[in-house]
Amino acid sequence: MKKIVECVPNFSEGKDQEKITKIINSIQMRNVKLCGVASDPAHNRTVVTFAGEPDEVKEAAFGAIKTAAEVIDMSLHVGQHPRIGATDVCPFVPISTSMQECVQIARELGERVGRELEIPVFLYGEAAVTEERKLLSSIRKGEYEGLNAKLALPEWKPDYGPTRFNPTSGVSVIGARPFLVAFNINLNTGDVIVSKKIAAKIRESGTMIEGKRVPGTLKTVQALGVFIKERNCAQVTMNLNNYNITGLYEAFEEVQREAKRLGYEIMDAEIIGVVPKAALVEAGRRWTKKDFGRELSEVSLIEMAVKELKLRESYGADFRSIVLEYILGV
Repeated sequence: MKKIVECVPNFSEGKDQEKITKIINSIQMRNVKLCGVASDPAHNRTVVTFAGEPDEVKEAAFGAIKTAAEVIDMSLHVGQHPRIGATDVCPFVPISTSMQECVQIARELGERVGRELEIPVFLYGEAAVTEERKLLSSIRKGEYEGLNAKLALPEWKPDYGPTRFNPTSGVSVIGARPFLVAFNINLNTGDVIVSKKIAAKIRESGTMIEGKRVPGTLKTVQALGVFIKERNCAQVTMNLNNYNITGLYEAFEEVQREAKRLGYEIMDAEIIGVVPKAALVEAGRRWTKKDFGRELSEVSLIEMAVKELKLRESYGADFRSIVLEYILGV
Protein backbone atom coordinates (compact mmCIF):
# COMPACT_ATOMS: atom_id res chain seq x y z
CA MET A 1 0.00 0.00 0.00
CA LYS A 2 1.32 3.45 -0.91
CA LYS A 3 2.16 5.89 1.82
CA ILE A 4 -0.45 8.66 1.80
CA VAL A 5 -0.18 11.99 3.62
CA GLU A 6 -2.86 14.66 3.77
CA CYS A 7 -2.04 18.37 3.86
CA VAL A 8 -4.54 21.07 4.85
CA PRO A 9 -2.99 24.53 4.41
CA ASN A 10 -5.07 27.56 5.40
CA PHE A 11 -4.48 30.72 3.38
CA SER A 12 -5.44 34.24 4.44
CA GLU A 13 -7.44 34.99 1.31
CA GLY A 14 -11.07 34.10 0.78
CA LYS A 15 -12.33 36.82 -1.56
CA ASP A 16 -10.00 37.28 -4.53
CA GLN A 17 -10.59 34.26 -6.78
CA GLU A 18 -7.63 35.08 -9.01
CA LYS A 19 -5.22 34.84 -6.07
CA ILE A 20 -6.87 31.67 -4.80
CA THR A 21 -6.61 30.08 -8.26
CA LYS A 22 -2.88 30.85 -8.44
CA ILE A 23 -2.33 29.08 -5.11
CA ILE A 24 -4.38 26.06 -6.19
CA ASN A 25 -2.56 25.88 -9.53
CA SER A 26 0.78 25.75 -7.72
CA ILE A 27 -0.47 22.73 -5.77
CA GLN A 28 -1.76 20.95 -8.86
CA MET A 29 1.64 21.22 -10.52
CA ARG A 30 2.63 18.25 -8.36
CA ASN A 31 1.30 14.69 -8.46
CA VAL A 32 -1.21 15.07 -5.64
CA LYS A 33 -4.98 14.65 -5.34
CA LEU A 34 -6.88 17.90 -4.71
CA CYS A 35 -9.59 16.84 -2.26
CA GLY A 36 -11.30 20.13 -1.51
CA VAL A 37 -11.18 23.92 -1.62
CA ALA A 38 -13.31 25.92 0.82
CA SER A 39 -13.19 29.72 0.58
CA ASP A 40 -15.01 31.88 3.11
CA PRO A 41 -15.28 35.62 2.34
CA ALA A 42 -16.32 36.50 5.89
CA HIS A 43 -13.35 34.69 7.37
CA ASN A 44 -11.30 35.90 4.37
CA ARG A 45 -9.71 32.48 4.37
CA THR A 46 -9.32 29.50 2.06
CA VAL A 47 -8.76 25.96 3.30
CA VAL A 48 -7.27 23.60 0.72
CA THR A 49 -7.09 19.85 1.24
CA PHE A 50 -4.83 17.62 -0.85
CA ALA A 51 -3.21 14.24 -0.42
CA GLY A 52 -0.61 12.00 -1.99
CA GLU A 53 2.78 10.42 -1.46
CA PRO A 54 4.96 12.22 1.11
CA ASP A 55 7.55 13.83 -1.19
CA GLU A 56 4.94 15.09 -3.66
CA VAL A 57 2.80 16.52 -0.86
CA LYS A 58 5.80 18.28 0.67
CA GLU A 59 6.75 19.85 -2.67
CA ALA A 60 3.16 20.92 -3.34
CA ALA A 61 2.99 22.55 0.09
CA PHE A 62 6.20 24.48 -0.54
CA GLY A 63 4.89 25.73 -3.88
CA ALA A 64 1.65 26.86 -2.27
CA ILE A 65 3.42 28.72 0.55
CA LYS A 66 5.70 30.42 -1.97
CA THR A 67 2.77 31.47 -4.16
CA ALA A 68 0.71 32.68 -1.19
CA ALA A 69 3.60 34.88 -0.08
CA GLU A 70 3.71 36.39 -3.57
CA VAL A 71 -0.02 37.16 -3.94
CA ILE A 72 -1.20 37.93 -0.36
CA ASP A 73 -0.34 41.10 1.53
CA MET A 74 -1.09 40.54 5.20
CA SER A 75 -0.87 44.25 5.98
CA LEU A 76 -4.17 44.64 4.08
CA HIS A 77 -5.91 41.54 5.44
CA VAL A 78 -9.20 41.79 7.32
CA GLY A 79 -11.24 38.75 8.33
CA GLN A 80 -13.25 37.10 11.10
CA HIS A 81 -10.90 34.15 11.64
CA PRO A 82 -7.75 34.40 13.78
CA ARG A 83 -4.69 34.56 11.51
CA ILE A 84 -0.98 35.23 11.68
CA GLY A 85 0.33 34.79 8.13
CA ALA A 86 -0.38 34.49 4.40
CA THR A 87 -0.09 30.72 4.74
CA ASP A 88 -1.48 30.81 8.24
CA VAL A 89 -1.12 27.16 9.10
CA CYS A 90 0.06 24.10 7.17
CA PRO A 91 -0.53 20.76 8.92
CA PHE A 92 0.39 17.28 7.70
CA VAL A 93 -1.90 14.41 8.63
CA PRO A 94 -1.06 10.70 8.40
CA ILE A 95 -3.50 8.69 6.28
CA SER A 96 -1.50 5.53 5.50
CA THR A 97 1.80 6.48 7.07
CA SER A 98 3.12 7.28 10.55
CA MET A 99 2.79 10.44 12.58
CA GLN A 100 6.58 10.50 12.89
CA GLU A 101 6.94 10.70 9.10
CA CYS A 102 4.56 13.67 9.09
CA VAL A 103 6.66 15.31 11.80
CA GLN A 104 9.74 14.86 9.64
CA ILE A 105 7.97 16.36 6.61
CA ALA A 106 6.82 19.36 8.65
CA ARG A 107 10.30 20.06 9.98
CA GLU A 108 11.96 19.66 6.58
CA LEU A 109 9.42 21.98 4.98
CA GLY A 110 9.70 24.50 7.81
CA GLU A 111 13.47 24.68 7.44
CA ARG A 112 13.20 25.19 3.68
CA VAL A 113 10.49 27.86 3.96
CA GLY A 114 12.57 29.76 6.49
CA ARG A 115 15.76 29.46 4.47
CA GLU A 116 14.56 29.96 0.89
CA LEU A 117 11.50 32.19 1.35
CA GLU A 118 12.76 34.04 4.45
CA ILE A 119 9.42 33.56 6.18
CA PRO A 120 9.56 32.97 9.96
CA VAL A 121 8.20 29.51 10.81
CA PHE A 122 6.80 28.09 14.02
CA LEU A 123 6.39 24.34 14.43
CA TYR A 124 3.22 23.13 16.17
CA GLY A 125 1.29 20.03 17.10
CA GLU A 126 3.27 16.79 17.08
CA ALA A 127 6.14 18.60 15.29
CA ALA A 128 6.55 21.21 18.05
CA VAL A 129 9.90 21.24 19.81
CA THR A 130 8.55 22.94 22.96
CA GLU A 131 5.37 22.26 24.91
CA GLU A 132 4.39 25.95 24.70
CA ARG A 133 4.09 25.70 20.92
CA LYS A 134 2.03 22.54 20.63
CA LEU A 135 -1.24 24.48 20.50
CA LEU A 136 -1.94 26.55 17.42
CA SER A 137 -3.98 28.97 19.55
CA SER A 138 -0.91 29.75 21.69
CA ILE A 139 1.17 30.64 18.65
CA ARG A 140 -1.67 32.70 17.16
CA LYS A 141 -2.30 34.67 20.35
CA GLY A 142 -2.06 38.37 19.54
CA GLU A 143 -2.63 37.53 15.87
CA TYR A 144 -0.98 39.38 13.01
CA GLU A 145 -1.38 42.76 14.70
CA GLY A 146 0.72 41.64 17.68
CA LEU A 147 3.30 39.75 15.64
CA ASN A 148 5.98 42.43 15.51
CA ALA A 149 6.14 42.70 19.30
CA LYS A 150 5.89 38.91 19.73
CA LEU A 151 8.86 38.18 17.48
CA ALA A 152 10.97 40.56 19.58
CA LEU A 153 10.53 38.31 22.63
CA PRO A 154 13.33 35.73 23.15
CA GLU A 155 10.81 33.00 24.00
CA TRP A 156 9.09 33.53 20.63
CA LYS A 157 12.11 33.18 18.41
CA PRO A 158 10.90 31.29 15.30
CA ASP A 159 11.96 27.66 14.89
CA TYR A 160 13.18 28.49 11.38
CA GLY A 161 13.75 31.59 9.30
CA PRO A 162 14.41 35.21 10.23
CA THR A 163 13.37 36.72 13.55
CA ARG A 164 12.40 40.04 11.99
CA PHE A 165 8.77 40.91 11.28
CA ASN A 166 7.72 40.42 7.66
CA PRO A 167 4.64 42.66 7.22
CA THR A 168 3.65 41.13 3.89
CA SER A 169 3.79 37.41 4.62
CA GLY A 170 3.59 37.36 8.42
CA VAL A 171 4.68 33.96 9.72
CA SER A 172 3.71 30.40 8.82
CA VAL A 173 2.84 27.72 11.35
CA ILE A 174 3.77 24.26 10.08
CA GLY A 175 3.16 21.01 11.91
CA ALA A 176 1.74 17.52 12.14
CA ARG A 177 -1.49 16.47 13.78
CA PRO A 178 -4.19 13.80 13.79
CA PHE A 179 -7.21 14.28 11.54
CA LEU A 180 -9.11 17.44 12.48
CA VAL A 181 -12.72 18.07 11.53
CA ALA A 182 -13.52 21.76 10.94
CA PHE A 183 -17.23 22.10 11.72
CA ASN A 184 -19.24 25.34 11.58
CA ILE A 185 -22.80 25.77 12.85
CA ASN A 186 -24.93 28.75 11.81
CA LEU A 187 -27.63 30.08 14.12
CA ASN A 188 -30.94 31.77 13.32
CA THR A 189 -29.76 35.05 14.81
CA GLY A 190 -27.43 37.82 13.78
CA ASP A 191 -26.41 38.45 17.40
CA VAL A 192 -22.76 37.38 17.63
CA ILE A 193 -22.95 37.55 21.43
CA VAL A 194 -25.08 34.41 21.28
CA SER A 195 -22.48 32.41 19.34
CA LYS A 196 -19.70 33.74 21.58
CA LYS A 197 -21.57 32.56 24.68
CA ILE A 198 -22.12 29.11 23.18
CA ALA A 199 -18.48 28.82 22.07
CA ALA A 200 -17.23 29.77 25.54
CA LYS A 201 -19.52 27.20 27.14
CA ILE A 202 -18.57 24.25 24.93
CA ARG A 203 -14.85 24.62 24.08
CA GLU A 204 -12.47 22.56 26.17
CA SER A 205 -10.53 25.63 27.34
CA GLY A 206 -13.76 27.18 28.62
CA THR A 207 -13.79 30.76 29.78
CA MET A 208 -12.79 33.00 32.69
CA ILE A 209 -15.50 33.58 35.31
CA GLU A 210 -14.69 35.80 38.30
CA GLY A 211 -10.97 35.36 37.71
CA LYS A 212 -11.14 31.56 37.47
CA ARG A 213 -11.06 29.43 34.35
CA VAL A 214 -14.13 27.25 34.00
CA PRO A 215 -13.59 24.34 31.56
CA GLY A 216 -16.01 23.80 28.69
CA THR A 217 -18.25 20.81 28.13
CA LEU A 218 -16.59 19.28 25.04
CA LYS A 219 -13.17 17.65 25.22
CA THR A 220 -10.63 18.26 22.40
CA VAL A 221 -12.83 20.99 20.90
CA GLN A 222 -11.79 24.54 20.04
CA ALA A 223 -14.61 27.00 19.35
CA LEU A 224 -15.19 30.66 18.56
CA GLY A 225 -18.30 32.77 18.03
CA VAL A 226 -18.22 34.91 14.88
CA PHE A 227 -20.62 36.93 12.73
CA ILE A 228 -21.11 35.95 9.07
CA LYS A 229 -22.00 39.16 7.27
CA GLU A 230 -22.97 37.51 3.98
CA ARG A 231 -25.70 35.51 5.71
CA ASN A 232 -26.42 37.93 8.53
CA CYS A 233 -26.04 35.16 11.08
CA ALA A 234 -24.00 34.26 14.12
CA GLN A 235 -21.79 31.20 13.75
CA VAL A 236 -20.13 28.78 16.15
CA THR A 237 -16.94 27.75 14.35
CA MET A 238 -15.28 24.63 15.78
CA ASN A 239 -12.26 22.41 15.38
CA LEU A 240 -12.91 18.84 16.53
CA ASN A 241 -9.30 17.91 17.26
CA ASN A 242 -10.10 14.26 17.97
CA TYR A 243 -13.44 13.13 16.58
CA ASN A 244 -13.07 9.80 18.42
CA ILE A 245 -13.38 11.70 21.70
CA THR A 246 -15.87 14.38 20.68
CA GLY A 247 -17.56 13.68 17.37
CA LEU A 248 -19.96 15.52 15.09
CA TYR A 249 -23.01 14.21 16.94
CA GLU A 250 -21.84 15.42 20.34
CA ALA A 251 -20.75 18.81 19.00
CA PHE A 252 -24.03 19.39 17.16
CA GLU A 253 -26.18 18.29 20.08
CA GLU A 254 -24.29 20.45 22.56
CA VAL A 255 -24.52 23.57 20.38
CA GLN A 256 -28.20 22.87 19.82
CA ARG A 257 -28.81 22.47 23.56
CA GLU A 258 -27.07 25.75 24.36
CA ALA A 259 -28.77 27.59 21.49
CA LYS A 260 -32.21 26.47 22.67
CA ARG A 261 -31.37 27.48 26.22
CA LEU A 262 -30.71 30.99 24.91
CA GLY A 263 -33.88 30.97 22.79
CA TYR A 264 -32.42 30.20 19.36
CA GLU A 265 -32.13 27.35 16.85
CA ILE A 266 -29.53 25.90 14.49
CA MET A 267 -30.13 27.07 10.93
CA ASP A 268 -27.62 24.85 9.13
CA ALA A 269 -24.04 23.59 9.31
CA GLU A 270 -20.98 23.01 7.14
CA ILE A 271 -17.78 20.99 7.17
CA ILE A 272 -14.73 22.89 5.97
CA GLY A 273 -12.45 20.67 3.93
CA VAL A 274 -13.09 16.95 4.15
CA VAL A 275 -14.16 14.47 6.81
CA PRO A 276 -13.24 10.81 7.41
CA LYS A 277 -16.02 8.39 6.57
CA ALA A 278 -15.90 6.99 10.10
CA ALA A 279 -16.83 10.36 11.62
CA LEU A 280 -20.08 10.54 9.64
CA VAL A 281 -20.87 6.84 10.11
CA GLU A 282 -20.55 7.18 13.88
CA ALA A 283 -22.73 10.30 13.92
CA GLY A 284 -25.38 8.49 11.90
CA ARG A 285 -25.18 5.50 14.24
CA ARG A 286 -25.77 7.74 17.25
CA TRP A 287 -28.93 9.18 15.69
CA THR A 288 -30.09 5.72 14.61
CA LYS A 289 -29.83 4.42 18.17
CA LYS A 290 -31.52 7.56 19.44
CA ASP A 291 -34.48 7.56 17.07
CA PHE A 292 -34.94 4.11 15.56
CA GLY A 293 -33.01 1.50 17.50
CA ARG A 294 -32.13 -0.35 14.28
CA GLU A 295 -28.96 -0.84 12.26
CA LEU A 296 -28.55 0.72 8.82
CA SER A 297 -26.03 0.30 6.01
CA GLU A 298 -22.91 2.45 5.96
CA VAL A 299 -24.28 4.69 3.20
CA SER A 300 -27.60 5.04 5.01
CA LEU A 301 -25.80 6.02 8.20
CA ILE A 302 -23.84 8.69 6.35
CA GLU A 303 -27.02 9.98 4.70
CA MET A 304 -28.71 10.17 8.10
CA ALA A 305 -25.76 12.07 9.56
CA VAL A 306 -25.79 14.57 6.68
CA LYS A 307 -29.52 15.13 7.21
CA GLU A 308 -29.44 15.41 11.02
CA LEU A 309 -26.35 17.62 11.02
CA LYS A 310 -28.19 19.94 8.59
CA LEU A 311 -25.36 19.63 6.08
CA ARG A 312 -27.71 19.23 3.13
CA GLU A 313 -28.22 22.98 2.98
CA SER A 314 -24.50 23.23 2.12
CA TYR A 315 -23.93 20.08 0.05
CA GLY A 316 -27.33 18.78 -1.05
CA ALA A 317 -27.27 15.05 -1.64
CA ASP A 318 -23.63 15.09 -2.80
CA PHE A 319 -22.12 14.03 0.53
CA ARG A 320 -19.37 12.07 -1.28
CA SER A 321 -17.69 15.37 -2.15
CA ILE A 322 -16.67 15.88 1.50
CA VAL A 323 -15.75 12.30 2.48
CA LEU A 324 -12.01 11.67 2.30
CA GLU A 325 -12.12 7.98 1.38
CA TYR A 326 -14.56 8.57 -1.49
CA ILE A 327 -12.42 11.39 -2.86
CA LEU A 328 -9.23 9.31 -2.71
CA GLY A 329 -10.95 6.17 -3.98
CA VAL A 330 -9.73 4.06 -1.07
